[in-house]
Amino acid sequence: MKKMRWWPMAAMVASAAVLTACGGTEPAAEQPAPPAAAPSAADFELVSGTAKTNDATPGTGDWALMNGGEPAGDQVAVSERWVQLTGTKVGDLGGGVTNGAGLTLYRFDDDSAKPSKSTCVDDCAKKWPPVTVDADGKVFIAGVKKSAVNFVKRPDGKLQVTIAGWPVYRFAQDTRPGDVKGQGVGGTWFAVTPKGKKLTGDAKDTDAGPEVTEGVAEQEAAAKKAVLFSETDFSDKAATQAVTGGDCVDVGLTVRSVTADGRFFVWNQPGCKGERKEFGDEGAADLAGFDVKSIKLR
Repeated sequence: MKKMRWWPMAAMVASAAVLTACGGTEPAAEQPAPPAAAPSAADFELVSGTAKTNDATPGTGDWALMNGGEPAGDQVAVSERWVQLTGTKVGDLGGGVTNGAGLTLYRFDDDSAKPSKSTCVDDCAKKWPPVTVDADGKVFIAGVKKSAVNFVKRPDGKLQVTIAGWPVYRFAQDTRPGDVKGQGVGGTWFAVTPKGKKLTGDAKDTDAGPEVTEGVAEQEAAAKKAVLFSETDFSDKAATQAVTGGDCVDVGLTVRSVTADGRFFVWNQPGCKGERKEFGDEGAADLAGFDVKSIKLR
């Protein structure tokens, strides 16, 4: 996948004039550099699948902070090499988003999504570490649409991941997958859903991740790669099968979820026959009710 730089190099401005032997020539005034362009998800490397299925280096990215907390020392650089966004169930709340270590991600009511703005700094950021990534890093996505992922520049210059415009954070007291100790704190912190909504835990919360969408083929480019998982919610404990190319592929495992970088189709019979379901780039978080026997990316 082609990757482009985030921040364009500012144009160099000539500032010194030639001084003649007769003197009297003043240096030209230095002109201010044009402002940097706003970040765009289209310029950043968004990678379908999980960190594990993409062979991320052990001990880097979200794996550098397996027990939560604020990164310190050498952890800062290695933890920002990549971030994972996975649409999955969080605690007993329903469908939220976790990072590569399985820790719940949150949004803050005092922030804004239009425009994206992060207001949690200093002591707040120690309690609620922002999910930041290096400008040359990667974001692995499974169960979250590419179009929902973007970035905002924080006051300290770091790039914070956003979902549907909302900056996302971890909670320092969450130390194990499934922890949701930050839920409802101060009446302003809530687990974030794959669509950027607040996950309140009420019965009306239905944003549990990807669903079957008819007509996706007319809206999105065909996938170039898909990864099939033997467990729901793209679990790294699952057996996996990678699929590339445009031919029909019969699958060799019981499929419970699929992530891909574009539209794809699955059938309940080999040879791409029988009942068909269609999905977009967020993938399918739970296929337990559909017996997948074959898949085609385009």
